[in-house]
Amino acid sequence: MLKVVGCFVDFHDLRLVALAAFICAVASFTTIQLLCHARRADVRYRYSWISVAALAGGFGIWATHFIGMLAFTPGVPSGYNLSLTLLSLLYAILISGLGLGLARSQFPFSPWVGGATMGAGIAVMHYTGMMAFQVAGRIVWDPWLVSLSIVLGGLLGAMGCATAVKSQGVHHQILAAIWLLLAICGLHFTAMGAVTIIPDPAIEIAPAAMPSSWIAGAVALASLAILLFAAGALAIDLRDRRHAALEGARLRSLANAAAEGLVVCRGDRIVSANESFAHLVELPAGSVNGAKLSTFLPSLATRLTPTTLPDHPIEAELIAAHGQSIPVEIIIRAIDYASLPHFGVAVRDLRARRTAESKINFLALHDGLTGLANRTSFDKSFDRETQVAARTGGKLAVLCLDLDRFKEINDLFGHAAGDKVLQDLARITEDVLDDKQLMSRLGGDEFAILAPVRDAVGASRLAEQVLEALRIANQNGSGAQIATSIGIALYPDDGTDRAALLNNADTALYRVKSEGGGTYRFYESFMGADVRERRLIEHDLRLAVARSEIEVAYQPQAETGTGRITGFEALLRWRHPERGYVSPSTFIPIAEESGIIMNLGEWVLREACREAASWSQPLSVAVNVSAMQIHAAGFPATLQAALRDTGLSAGRLEIEITETALIRDPARALTTLHAIKELGVRIAMDDFGTGYSSLSNLRAFPFDRIKIDRSFIKSIDKDEQTAAIVRAVLSLGRGLKLLVTAEGVETDAELAFLQAEACHEVQGFLVARPAPIWTFAAVTHGHAASQKATAA
Repeated sequence: MLKVVGCFVDFHDLRLVALAAFICAVASFTTIQLLCHARRADVRYRYSWISVAALAGGFGIWATHFIGMLAFTPGVPSGYNLSLTLLSLLYAILISGLGLGLARSQFPFSPWVGGATMGAGIAVMHYTGMMAFQVAGRIVWDPWLVSLSIVLGGLLGAMGCATAVKSQGVHHQILAAIWLLLAICGLHFTAMGAVTIIPDPAIEIAPAAMPSSWIAGAVALASLAILLFAAGALAIDLRDRRHAALEGARLRSLANAAAEGLVVCRGDRIVSANESFAHLVELPAGSVNGAKLSTFLPSLATRLTPTTLPDHPIEAELIAAHGQSIPVEIIIRAIDYASLPHFGVAVRDLRARRTAESKINFLALHDGLTGLANRTSFDKSFDRETQVAARTGGKLAVLCLDLDRFKEINDLFGHAAGDKVLQDLARITEDVLDDKQLMSRLGGDEFAILAPVRDAVGASRLAEQVLEALRIANQNGSGAQIATSIGIALYPDDGTDRAALLNNADTALYRVKSEGGGTYRFYESFMGADVRERRLIEHDLRLAVARSEIEVAYQPQAETGTGRITGFEALLRWRHPERGYVSPSTFIPIAEESGIIMNLGEWVLREACREAASWSQPLSVAVNVSAMQIHAAGFPATLQAALRDTGLSAGRLEIEITETALIRDPARALTTLHAIKELGVRIAMDDFGTGYSSLSNLRAFPFDRIKIDRSFIKSIDKDEQTAAIVRAVLSLGRGLKLLVTAEGVETDAELAFLQAEACHEVQGFLVARPAPIWTFAAVTHGHAASQKATAA
C-alpha cells in the first residue's frame, strides 16, 4: 500500500489526477443513470440504452486511465502504440456493455456477476493501455499489486451494479456511482503502483508511437463525449422524472377516484395507498404509507407471497384505526411498481352490499308493507309445523283473516289509509301471538295465522283474542276502524296438505263474511258446497250482461187518489239459462260483495234512461243505486254521461238510495247527492223506516221523496202501531214538503187507508206487478197514462 501511495504522490501530477477523478465521477454517474433508465425503458429499447451506457462507461474508463497516464511522470521519454490504445478503448466499451447487460439479467446474482464483469473490463482496458505505453526502459510488475487491482475492480464494480439495479432513488444512484468511481480509480492507481520502470538507454521508442500531446487530444475528445453523454443522461433523467411525476400524479388521481381502496405494498409494508383506503381505515390521506398491511388486514399476513396469492376475490375483516371491524372483499395481484416486484391489493367495502343482501333476504321471506312473513315463508313454516304435529300427535290451526269493507276504506280514505290499516292489523295481531305462532300476509287484505294448538278450543281462544285486541284498538283509535272476519281449519281434522287447509279455512272465512263478518267460524263440511255455489253464481253473474241474461222489469207508480200512472221503477232481473230466474235477494248481495254491482248498476241506469227517452209520454223512471256507486268518485259524471248519451231529460230521472249508503261516509255521500241535484235529477230515500232511519238525514240530505218500506204497509189496516208510524211519516213528509210513496200496496184496504191519509203515490201488486216495459205500451206511448195499470 505504501508503494501505491508513493507512486501516487511522487510520480503523478495531482492536478491531472483530480481531473481524472472528476471525469471518472461524471462518467460513473452518467453510466449509472443510463443503466437505471434502461431498467425503466420498454423492452424493445432496453438494450439500446445499455449500449449507450456502455459507450459512456467505456469512454469514462478509458479517459480516466489515459488522463492518469498523462499525470504519470516517470522521468524518461514515453509514447503510445496507436493500435493498442484504440484496442483498449474497444475493450472498455465492449466488456462494460457485457457487464451492464449481465447486470440487467434475471438469473440469480446477475447484478454481482455483471458488476464483476465490468470490473474485469476495467482491468482489461487498463492493462491493454499499459501494453500500449512505450518508455525508454524496462517495466517490471508487482504480481501482488496486479492481483489486488483486479480484485478491487471486480469487487467494487459488482457493488456498483448491485446498488444500481436495486435503485429506489437518487441516493442509491449516487452510491452506485461512487462504487463505480472507486472501482475505476482504485484499479488504475493500484495497478500503477505495481509498475516499476528501470531506465535503459538501449531501448528506443518506436517512431510510430503517439506522443503524449496526441493522447491529450484523444482524451479531450473522450472527455467531450463523456460530457455529452452526461448532458444527455441528465436531460433524459429530468424528462423521466417529469414524466414520472406527471404519470404518478395521474395514477394517484385515478387511484383516488376509485371507490375501492387501493394499496401497493412491498411485502407487508405499504408503499402507496389511495384516499379511499385511508378513509376506510379512518386515517388521514398519506398517513397510511409506510404502515404494515397486516395492521389493517391480519388475515393477509401469510398470503402475500408469490406462491400463496389467491387467484379469486376473498372476503376478510378490515380493522380500522379505532378498532372497528369492517367486512371487505380483497383482490390481490403481483405487480411491478418502480421496476420492482410489489403486490397490488384492492379492498372493497362490503357493508352496503351486506345491508342490501340482508334486505333482499328479508324481502324474500317477508311482506314489504307490513313486515310479516310472506307466502313463501308461510309455506316453509307450514311444512315444518305439520311434520312436528304428525310426529307428536298434535294439531295445527290455520286462521285466515280478511278485512271487512276494506275496499270501502280505500275508496273513502285513499290507499295510504288502506296501507295504514293493514300495518295496524299486522301490529295489533302480532302483539297477541307468541313465539310459536306465525302471522303472514298472503296478499291484499288476506292474512293467515299458523298456530300449534292442543284442540279446537285453543284455536277459538286465539281468534277471540285477536278480535278483542282489534275491538280495543278501535275504541282507542281515531283512524279508520279495523274489522276482520276469521275462518279456521285444523290439521289433520280438516285436511293434511297445505292447499286443502288453506282452502277450507278460506271457505269458513267466506261463510263468516256472508253472515255479516266481524267474528270467526270453524270449517264445516257443508260449507264447501255453499261456497262453491256462491262462487259459481258470482262467475256466471260476471258474464250475464255480455250473454244478454240481464233484463229490466218495470213497476208502475200511481197517484193515490186518481190512480194515474206517474212513472216506473226499473228493477233488475236475471234469467239464467240453467237456473231460470234468479231472485234479486240471491244475486244482488253477491254482486255488492264482489264489486260486480258497479258494472250492473251502470248498465241498468243506461238501459232505463234509454227506454224512458223512447216514451212518448213524459213519465218518470226510478233507478236503484247501491252504496258503492254513491261513494264512487265518478258517479255524478257517469250519471251525466248516461243522460247525455240517451237524451233523457234530467227531471224525469229519479235515483233511489237507502240510508245504509249514507252512514258509511256521510260527508262524501252529501257531496255526491248535491252534485246529482245540480244535474236536475231527483233523489228518493228508499226503504224508509228500516235500518238506520234518522230525522237528521232528512234535514241534512237533499231528498225529494220518501218511500215507506213495504214491511209497514203490509199490516197497516190491522196494526194500530204500524198505522201510527205511517201517519207520522206522512205528516213528516208534508211538513218537509217531500213526496211520499208507499211501497208494497197489495189490497184495497191498504189503498183506502193511504187515500184517507193523503199519501201522494202508491206502488205495489195492487197497481201492477213488475213486467217488461212493452206490457205498458198503452201507458208509455198512448193517452192511457191516466188509467190504472191494472186495467192494462
